[in-house]
Amino acid sequence: MDKEQAVREFRQSVDEFNAKAAALGVADIANYYWYHTVELPGGLVTPGLYDFRATLPLFPFPPDMSGMRVLDVGSATGFFAFEFARRGAEVVSVELPSLYALDRFPGQDIEHSIEKIGEMIVPRSVDGLTGYVKKYSAEKLYLYLLEGPFEFCRRLLSARIKRCYSTVYKLSPENTGGNFDFVFMGDILLHTLNPLQALSAVAPLCTGTLVLSQVVPEAEDGKPAMLYVGGDNPASDEVSWWLPNKPCLLNLLKKLGFREALETGRHSGILRPSGYEFERSIIRAVR
Repeated sequence: MDKEQAVREFRQSVDEFNAKAAALGVADIANYYWYHTVELPGGLVTPGLYDFRATLPLFPFPPDMSGMRVLDVGSATGFFAFEFARRGAEVVSVELPSLYALDRFPGQDIEHSIEKIGEMIVPRSVDGLTGYVKKYSAEKLYLYLLEGPFEFCRRLLSARIKRCYSTVYKLSPENTGGNFDFVFMGDILLHTLNPLQALSAVAPLCTGTLVLSQVVPEAEDGKPAMLYVGGDNPASDEVSWWLPNKPCLLNLLKKLGFREALETGRHSGILRPSGYEFERSIIRAVR
């Protein structure tokens, strides 16, 4: 499929979804961004940029999670949180309290950060999507990107999921309701200026297994290191800074008290509608 056809099909799926969803009483549904593809009752499927349905078996998730407490850090649209709930888990979904809580490089402006997020969601360079990326205030973008899509799906799925509004650095038993048998972290660390601090906040909450999925560079020399990806232009605001390589990430997890940490595999896919091929490592750490 060429890019032009992919864009046409994406726009068609967005228009069809919006028409069906609007009939359910959400007047501003056309403003929503859908990070994840989520299957909803009545044949309704969100037009997500990331579709993990086909690669879900690659993740080391127990088929039956009944009786387990699960923490999903950075839920976005909520694909993984809803999957854990479907498998019987008691799920706590973590999301930022607002976009003002995003990590920002010293001197970085929130408005530029918001614009950068819009460009990441749907690259402006993709032909045929003029007008898809809209400019909103931080409050409106938070609603349309995070809270609105998650709540829409949670309502239709009747998912009994608790929400915790916190930065990753401030997670604790007090605001999450205790410790967890299973913790999942998606593309979280690359959006933190202090990935070790982020990991050290999450690790004590996990009494069993932690699964982390993101870009993890290989290390040809075997030496643990972090790759800086934030650029060098003060006028160019980024929302990604650090990529720990595999030895670094595995060592950090063991240093934080996990007896075992290893890469169990990789999952890949195509980001809609740009056609960008992505690949993520899947890291599992066990107490």
